[in-house]
Amino acid sequence: MLRALIFVILASWAPLAGAQTLAPLPAQPAGVAWPAQNWETAALPGDVDRAAFDLAVTQAFASAEEPLGETRAVLVVQSGRIVFERYNEGYSSDSRLVSWSMAKSVTHALVGAAVLQGRVGIDAPMGSPHWRAGDRRASITWRQWLNMVDGQDYTEIGAPSVLENDVTHMLYGRGRGDTARFAASLPLIHDPATHWNYNSAGTILVADALTRAIVPNPANANDRRARMRAWMQQSLFARIGMSPVVEFDPQGLFYGSALIYATARDWARFGYLYLRDGVWEGTRVLPEGWVDFARTPGPAANSDVYGAHWWLTPAHGQGRPQRSLITDNSMTDAFSAQGHEGQIVVVVPSKDLVMVRLGLFHGEVESWHALGDWATLLVGAFGRRPAR
Repeated sequence: MLRALIFVILASWAPLAGAQTLAPLPAQPAGVAWPAQNWETAALPGDVDRAAFDLAVTQAFASAEEPLGETRAVLVVQSGRIVFERYNEGYSSDSRLVSWSMAKSVTHALVGAAVLQGRVGIDAPMGSPHWRAGDRRASITWRQWLNMVDGQDYTEIGAPSVLENDVTHMLYGRGRGDTARFAASLPLIHDPATHWNYNSAGTILVADALTRAIVPNPANANDRRARMRAWMQQSLFARIGMSPVVEFDPQGLFYGSALIYATARDWARFGYLYLRDGVWEGTRVLPEGWVDFARTPGPAANSDVYGAHWWLTPAHGQGRPQRSLITDNSMTDAFSAQGHEGQIVVVVPSKDLVMVRLGLFHGEVESWHALGDWATLLVGAFGRRPAR
């Protein structure tokens, strides 16, 4: 009976019918070790466009001036080996740097681990203890929250000022003592599944629902925190060799939307898990097709740059409602985790490549455009790799 239930749960979350054709995810190359404690390294491949590559490296590390700002780490993995790794002064391969919203992609992975264990069905209503019976928000599914088509009244991207940004109030203002309660208080302004809007509060609610599925009856906040941290370690981090620091709010809730600290190599491992279709050393860490769910556009017509807690590259144009990170439509298979102040993990299946950039800039739209131009230049310098 339990096995049948788990099968139903696993079969229910796949990308919706009619999804675009996705580039194949490459398998681990023969004879290349999985990056557990250490990575194999190699020289830059011979087909790299050295002029474009050298220009990108120079742009990254020449200065800390805006709009690109300070680059603290750049790491490129191709065909399973590190082919480039460089750190700015004061940083190293041991430096744990902040994720900001790249944590949302980690939350996607954690939900996937729970699906694999039969604890979550993503087309079921997710719910929250902060909503009374009959509240329409309680009918929104896990899938809709992950696609950010929940319909909540939330403003972050494009907020006119810090004080008019909901994430400020949630993490540092009136919501800081109980982030899930703050997130659950936001009303609906759109029908679910009809309108995309970037929503960190929704990810907080996902983190809360996931924690309740894993730790249903905690003794207190410390117990909740300890048991959830142990589950994360066992179900994801230790399995792929990551050693991150995850922050929790005063209620013992991991933030989900931000505040994970990890090294550039750890972030590369995380991207590599998605490049390898959720498999690590021949064993599934994420359900089959979970990565395709991440990189398939959501259902709302107003966006083509977002999947399920991962950012996408549109097949045509520069993206809506905002410009995509990668601007070369020949790399439409590229998808990325992105975080405030210029943190990115870019995964490009057609090049069998993962690129990590960690740093700091203070601009908004102009800085993201500069980072996107830079990332397109650097990743574009690498040649394609046929799917094996």
